[in-house]
Amino acid sequence: MTQKSGTAPGSGADFPASPLPRRVLFVTGKLAEPALRRVLHEMQPAFEAEVAVMKITVAALMTTPWITRFLEVPPETDLILIPGLCEGDAAVLTRRFGVTAEKGPKDLREIPRYFGQAAAAQNYGSYSIEILAEINNAPKLSRVELRAAADYFRASGADLIDIGCTPGLPFPELGATVRELREAGMRVSVDSFERAEIIAGVEAGAELVLSINQSNLEAARELSGSDARVVVIPDFGEGLDTLDRSIESLERWNVRYLIDPVIEPIGFGFMASLERYAEVHRRYPTTAQLMGVGNITELTSADSTGVNALLLAIGEEVGVRAVLTTEVIPWARGAVREIDIARRLMHHAVANRSVPKGVDDRLVTVKDPEILAYDESELRRLHSEVRDPNFRIFTDRDTITVFNNDIFIRGTDIQVIFSQLGVDEPTHAFYLGRELMKAKLAITLGKTYRQEGALSWGYLTPPDDVKSEHVKLTQRSKRRGSGTRRG
Repeated sequence: MTQKSGTAPGSGADFPASPLPRRVLFVTGKLAEPALRRVLHEMQPAFEAEVAVMKITVAALMTTPWITRFLEVPPETDLILIPGLCEGDAAVLTRRFGVTAEKGPKDLREIPRYFGQAAAAQNYGSYSIEILAEINNAPKLSRVELRAAADYFRASGADLIDIGCTPGLPFPELGATVRELREAGMRVSVDSFERAEIIAGVEAGAELVLSINQSNLEAARELSGSDARVVVIPDFGEGLDTLDRSIESLERWNVRYLIDPVIEPIGFGFMASLERYAEVHRRYPTTAQLMGVGNITELTSADSTGVNALLLAIGEEVGVRAVLTTEVIPWARGAVREIDIARRLMHHAVANRSVPKGVDDRLVTVKDPEILAYDESELRRLHSEVRDPNFRIFTDRDTITVFNNDIFIRGTDIQVIFSQLGVDEPTHAFYLGRELMKAKLAITLGKTYRQEGALSWGYLTPPDDVKSEHVKLTQRSKRRGSGTRRG
């Protein structure tokens, strides 16, 4: 079940997968140079850091072809790091100088985390828990709807597509549905207690059956000699001791199995059910367990991100090797993607006896792992160096700062701030309104604001607009004598 992926992204930029370099050349512009040097000084990196200040005020306006024309690379440099907002492919620099070149974070304040996570995440990405994504009430869906749901779950990271049958509702298309998914290269499980549906699903290529106990044990006998596995659960309303009889029969018939002690919703024995998982792990230490985490995420009015993280941590410690989830309730939308991240993070934590922190921040969605801000004195220093009318926007924990060469405004009310900017041109007014609203949202939720960049929403973060808004606005400002771009 274990596989590897590439390194996981942190908050906005992938961190390098290779070992830490010995000598890094940081490329920047004139305006950002002091801030970059301060970050590197406070960071005290485990490598030699040099700063190349290009003859340009705003680093984000550089392009990689332009950098290749004017950059001088010192000997023994083994990494060139350019600002993440630079346009163009960093591979242009690699080919020109014969040195690995990468785009770093889009905010230079993230550089310490960029390299810190690179060191912490060597070989990160392994997992030991498979994901079963259930298509609920499959008999009620058309074949087109079933296929679309399966494609979505597979793209989200599911290992098996679980066909959820509905008790009392015939499903004559079950076999054909399983075959279609198998032909598309998907692994399939069948969720049913009905003998006919179990046999039809397995004959069509399903590799796992949910679930078996004394009520339908004879159906499992017919799977003897096949490659299919079953999930065995306690008898209805009974305790773990009822597992022994079922397991004895399965082993006698040579039917492979997982054990599901059944996790109960909060308010209906949740803690006691977690204890059952620990007890099964003690009784059957080499047998894999399954946990139906959807019983918690779907029935708890809380964002599923943190809930899934904790449940996967518990599962990693007590021998769970498969989880069953779905995405029916709106607040659990994205649960499969969340579990795909959580299983890697928790496997790394348990395998390395380290806390699940500072390696992969994609499950931190509403708030940010860290609020990156300049203090007022540093912003005033930046303001003193600005010579153009373009507006720069910054936030800290509770204040928005806007300045250009002429004004310096700090406040929290974006309408009051906007009224002092003196901007009437519709395009500029729209741009500033959008950015100020985003800045207000950042200080309200406790997030890092980056002008013209998306706020970080963990794994939900949208990509930045590839169109260079700052270039367009700067060109307008040259024609109109005003601007809205930060340095």
